Amino acid sequence: MNKLFKKILVANRSEIAIRVMNACRTLGIPAVAVYSDADAKSKHRLQADESIHIGASPPRESYLDIEKIIAAAKQTGCDAIHPGYGFLAENPTFAGRCAEEKIAFIGPSPDAIALLGNKVASRTKMADAGVPLIPGMKGTETDLDVYREAAETAGYPVMIKAAAGGGGKGMRVVHDAEGLADAVDAARREAKNAFDDDTVYLEKYIINPRHIEFQIMADHHGNTVHVFERECSIQRRHQKIIEETPSMALDYDTRARMGADAVRVAQAAGYTNAGTVEFLYDKSGHYYFLEMNTRIQVEHPVTEMVTGVDLVIEQIRVAAGLPLSDHFRNLSQRGHAIECRIYAEDGEDNFMPSTGRIACYREPTGPGIRVDSGVTAGTEVTIDYDPIMAKLIAHAPTRELAISKMIDALHNYKILGVKTSKKFMVDVLSHPEFAAGRTYTDFIEKNMADRKLDMEQFRELAVAVAAASSFGGRRPQAAAADSGAGRVSIWRSVGSWQVGDLIHE
Repeated sequence: MNKLFKKILVANRSEIAIRVMNACRTLGIPAVAVYSDADAKSKHRLQADESIHIGASPPRESYLDIEKIIAAAKQTGCDAIHPGYGFLAENPTFAGRCAEEKIAFIGPSPDAIALLGNKVASRTKMADAGVPLIPGMKGTETDLDVYREAAETAGYPVMIKAAAGGGGKGMRVVHDAEGLADAVDAARREAKNAFDDDTVYLEKYIINPRHIEFQIMADHHGNTVHVFERECSIQRRHQKIIEETPSMALDYDTRARMGADAVRVAQAAGYTNAGTVEFLYDKSGHYYFLEMNTRIQVEHPVTEMVTGVDLVIEQIRVAAGLPLSDHFRNLSQRGHAIECRIYAEDGEDNFMPSTGRIACYREPTGPGIRVDSGVTAGTEVTIDYDPIMAKLIAHAPTRELAISKMIDALHNYKILGVKTSKKFMVDVLSHPEFAAGRTYTDFIEKNMADRKLDMEQFRELAVAVAAASSFGGRRPQAAAADSGAGRVSIWRSVGSWQVGDLIHE
């Protein structure tokens, strides 16, 4: 296979870095990893063809340092950079620096990133293109009276949003006129702190919608297509944790209309490469453009599972100037796929981050099961980065079988040393409302608030004992008082852990 690039630097870490490296390997292109102090023994560094140290653990001193990334690419002779997601993936300055250095940026142009990264500018552009928008302000203002007038026109409740925002930062829901001024001030402060930009705007708050996004691929030859939808309504604190495709909400006609509008968004922005157009879909069947993410998404594997398209390989081909491959001529969805994000966080304590050393790690296997992982046994999970460790994907002919397969895979995913939200996700997937496809963005608040743990399920205890015994017979140092007079608890030698439904702190 011809090499599209001489060498690609992967400007990211953990599972997405490994995902990109796997695509490079398929194409016969050497991949270079960058790593910080915290990632000196990381899985992504060890799996790369080359690796180069770029600084201290804090992201601003390593993965967010544009000049260090550029220098690493030049030092290792890379002619392309793949940014993954997060960090610099949606930074127009970084994409521009790549262009200045004549290094291919595997993503959209700096202008498209800048346009779509600003929610106000993108709303204006999409309004002109005839894309359905949530009612609200067409621009930003500092005059509170403009917000009051827009709120009265749209009707309460409304939402204040950061123009440069994402991840739930700089967002405030306002239910009445009395709370508007304080919400605008609070959103501005948070936006300034998170994005160094205090610009905010107002739009109608859609109560309990579905969050549905469309995968887009566009080349430099005028071809723009959508690769169907993903439903991402199961969220905690505005962050997705479970995604699936197809969406249970869409019929053939609605899917076609939303897909066409997603393509219209990309074309209006002059977009190339992979991107995702996000919509809110209300209970009346109306949908509204939310934003476009100018990168590969965390949840892209579910699209790959139902279409057979390798989106990362396609990103590389498009960045090299090739047209979309023949795979896109007759796309169809085959079966159903679900993804669960495996975070190092406590699903039983408001998803608080969990840190520590992974003492035992074993992935589930079987037909239709895929794991995109950035960790292994011995990996140190720190507070320096996003707590996502891996993504577990299940694919089956029907949604019912995909749910069943995912639940089984979660039970068989063994992780000792840090807490995870695996048990929480099993409970979501097992809920009758999820089975019925009634998945709205308030699903967790509405259906999981009274969830209770069954701490008497010990069916996987034998696996935990076997894992603990693999430490080579060294005696744990826990005090005898921890487990009764004269006895030592082997569990305390492992640290906090979770195996299936059994949780230990």
